[in-house]
Amino acid sequence: MKARAYLKLFRIDHGVMYGFGVLVGIFIAAKNLPLEETLFGFLTAVFLQSSTFALNDYFDYEVDLANKRFDRPLVTGEISRREALLSGIFLFPVGLVFSYLISPLAFGFALLISILGVLYDLKLKEFGLIGNVYIATTMAAPFLFGGIIMENLNEAIILLSALAFISGLGREIMKGIEDVEGDKIRNAKTVAILYGEKFAAKIAALLFMLAVSLSFLALIFPEFRDIKYLIPVLACDAILLFSAFKLLKGVKREEIYSLRKRTMSAMALGMLAFLLGVI
Repeated sequence: MKARAYLKLFRIDHGVMYGFGVLVGIFIAAKNLPLEETLFGFLTAVFLQSSTFALNDYFDYEVDLANKRFDRPLVTGEISRREALLSGIFLFPVGLVFSYLISPLAFGFALLISILGVLYDLKLKEFGLIGNVYIATTMAAPFLFGGIIMENLNEAIILLSALAFISGLGREIMKGIEDVEGDKIRNAKTVAILYGEKFAAKIAALLFMLAVSLSFLALIFPEFRDIKYLIPVLACDAILLFSAFKLLKGVKREEIYSLRKRTMSAMALGMLAFLLGVI
């Protein structure tokens, strides 16, 4: 079905997760979810992320072909490149309109992240680590956006954003191992290409272990000294440590996809831990 192909193009599961990240940021900042800000914040994240992913698939078509990404609807032919480009262009202003309805500050932040997203699709990806840093920033952005919406970027939001950034950076460097062949087509200077796949695996593993270590900093806040926080965060940490162990032990390229799925689940658990911690 065409609708299912578009959902794959937009990576709707990622978009919804980003949207919930905004809600978590709002809740941590305000201890409640005001209806209008919550709705507009969620929709901003979903539409802008969907636009970014559609444009990414358009620009990365040749790379995805080389990487045999048969989970991409452009590679399988379910959606044409023109359709991906048009849908990405259409969704971009829709997301910005929702951010504008929140506040000028929220609009400015959403616009900045979105412009960087377009630059990533066009050129930043080729700079390897700089591109990885951008993607990691987008993983921290939903929580920061939630705090910006409520005009309260408190310490808990900053810590959660830092953890998302560090684990996201590890995840992107790890992904570079899987995408070596395709990245060579765009002459992307990834860690895996410049320094080798084993070195990239070690750096990703170290970042995952750093994120685990920093997750315990939340215990300095009284609201996180609770079993509601500890259970999901320990589950998150266990997955990240398992992934780090696998990377240090040595993994094949085809195993990276599974580790990416695991680490995304870990990040979702980490987000849940912070949410439960402030309830």
